[in-house]
Amino acid sequence: MSPTDLTPPLVTSLVKDAVTAPSMHNAQPWKFVCRADAGIIELHGDPLRGMPHEDPDHRALHLGCGAALFGLRVAAAHRDRHAEVRLLPRPGDPWHFADVELHGPDDIDRDLVELHAALPRRHTSRFPFTEEPIPSEVTDALCAAALLEGCRLVLPGAWHTEAVLGLVHDSENFEAAHAAVREEIAAWTRTGAADEGPGTEGIPSYAFGPRQYDVTSPIRDFDPSRRVTARDAASFEKRPRIALLGTAEDGPEEWLKAGQALQRVLLRATLDGLSTSLMSQPLEWSELRPVVRDPASTTGFVHMVIRLGYGPPGRATPRRPVSEVLTFD
Repeated sequence: MSPTDLTPPLVTSLVKDAVTAPSMHNAQPWKFVCRADAGIIELHGDPLRGMPHEDPDHRALHLGCGAALFGLRVAAAHRDRHAEVRLLPRPGDPWHFADVELHGPDDIDRDLVELHAALPRRHTSRFPFTEEPIPSEVTDALCAAALLEGCRLVLPGAWHTEAVLGLVHDSENFEAAHAAVREEIAAWTRTGAADEGPGTEGIPSYAFGPRQYDVTSPIRDFDPSRRVTARDAASFEKRPRIALLGTAEDGPEEWLKAGQALQRVLLRATLDGLSTSLMSQPLEWSELRPVVRDPASTTGFVHMVIRLGYGPPGRATPRRPVSEVLTFD
């Protein structure tokens, strides 16, 4: 595909689809640069949108940008373009995450075309799910989706699930005792108060979900101080179905791959009628993250715990306008 084909309308439409990706606290830590003369769309991480207390190594930031990169690939395939990706193309610039070149339709992954319909429908659901079991053919497809991105998705058994949920509750205690972490989370929540950040980012109160009625909820409570008084209380599923997304190694390239795998799994789950939410709490603490993995598994490092089930799909959270995250050079 020639560089002149990277027209502003095309690139803008691709990025608009890409930024539907999930990111920690909906911080949207990505920047895109279109270099039309070179025929390249660059993806950069934005360190100003990092979480220094919850994500000091920027692992979650890379995951979010990787998810946006996968969304760009899906959007390109939908428009009969094949996106060729080079990760970390400049070793001297750790915030230059990827270069993307667009080519013609000959090498398009038709599975990506199918996933495009899920981009506007995938939302995090912090609501209770039913106890309905997920068919094995559905979970097998999710595991296959992760493998296509060079990652592994493991569905833990009963004892391991209980152990992970225990770590989620341990992380809640850690969080409650860490004032800086609580302040960081509060900075990315939106309850309508006058001193909050822009409404185009962060977690709005309508996406908090109900308060837990008991202690089984695996969902982070974004409003522990009860600033939002109209939230209902609900009982969550007693046996949450979770999946662990991981890689054999642990570094920026693996984090970007895991982010792409995460978005591929979430989009596949959406098409298969599942609701999803992300449980990163125990992965945010160096004391807890190594214990999340199954010691018998070949997955060396877990990057995300995904909650799966049948239930309310959740609502879309706001996104910054494309003009704030895309520049043309």
